[in-house]
Amino acid sequence: MKVALVHDILTQFGGAERVLLKLLAMFPEAPIYTLVYDEKLKPFFAGKKIITSGLQSKYDRFGRYYKFWLGSMPTYIEQFDLCEYDLVISDSNSFAKGVLTGPDTFHLCYTHSPTRYLWDWTHEYLREQNLNPLMSVPLALQLHKLRQWDRIAADRVDQFVANSKNVAERIKKYYRRDAKVIYPPVSVNEMHPQKKEDYFLVLGRLSKYKRNDLAVAACRGLDLPLKVVGTGPELGNLKKMAGPKTEFLGFINDDELFSLRAKARALIFAGEEDFGLVMVESIASGVPVVAYGKGGALEIVEDEVSGLFFDKPTVKSLREALERFLTMENKFLPNRIKQTAEKFSEQNFEKQIKRCLRESGIMNHES
Repeated sequence: MKVALVHDILTQFGGAERVLLKLLAMFPEAPIYTLVYDEKLKPFFAGKKIITSGLQSKYDRFGRYYKFWLGSMPTYIEQFDLCEYDLVISDSNSFAKGVLTGPDTFHLCYTHSPTRYLWDWTHEYLREQNLNPLMSVPLALQLHKLRQWDRIAADRVDQFVANSKNVAERIKKYYRRDAKVIYPPVSVNEMHPQKKEDYFLVLGRLSKYKRNDLAVAACRGLDLPLKVVGTGPELGNLKKMAGPKTEFLGFINDDELFSLRAKARALIFAGEEDFGLVMVESIASGVPVVAYGKGGALEIVEDEVSGLFFDKPTVKSLREALERFLTMENKFLPNRIKQTAEKFSEQNFEKQIKRCLRESGIMNHES
């Protein structure tokens, strides 16, 4: 069986790229088709055949400004010729699902989200660009055209797989398609509880929609020690509002992160995410999560077992949840918390993907 993998872009390493690596482990001979590839990811994909689109030359020349060609990305993704493959697996939250496949090719799309800036986050995305009216109108028109293409592209997929129930519901709403739910793979067996130290943790890209400002403000108000790991456009603003017990660590390597995460009193997750791998990795390390009670958090965190929820995206609501956490912190047992992460294991992911392919008639029952 000839297999190809398709990924939107390979310019940074995050949750989607971890899924891609697991798919590569399952299908080691499969080439990766992607719009653009950054050589800095070579340590992760060394020795793998990576095929890029015509957009690569613009990325090499203009760096991150290649996104000015957003409107032409559908054309670039459609230029890949995948007719020789029996199975195409796209790992997508934007354009990868739009590849053209042959009539005998089965296309499974592992979906991290329907493209958010084209659907439920369109208006917020436009506001965040801070454009004057003369520029915002053309961008809105471009998003409208991309939305039409995105809806058409969804019809090219033979089987949708969603990374959470939350995403499956949005696939149903925007694409009118059913999706199987298979949680992303996390190396839960490599993570272990450690002796706790006196700090709370924020972890991830420091973007506005992550709402890390809530965590910084709430910890400042309660005089709680907070470590912030990550970089991003909101770093400057967060530093201005931080209290004396907040420490910004920037980017740290995986070995340091494993230990830092496992020793935290709790992870604070203040944004709404489709899933939220950092929450899974925290509970796999025996660390409770104080999370905003919407989106993927509801599928990951078990209330009063592996963490607590706050119900409004406000500093007041998060502060109340943290105060509640402080009164019952001793009830959160690291080994019990870790047990709740087993359903997100790499082994479970592989088993579920293979079951999906067998049910579709693509893989035999001996595989």
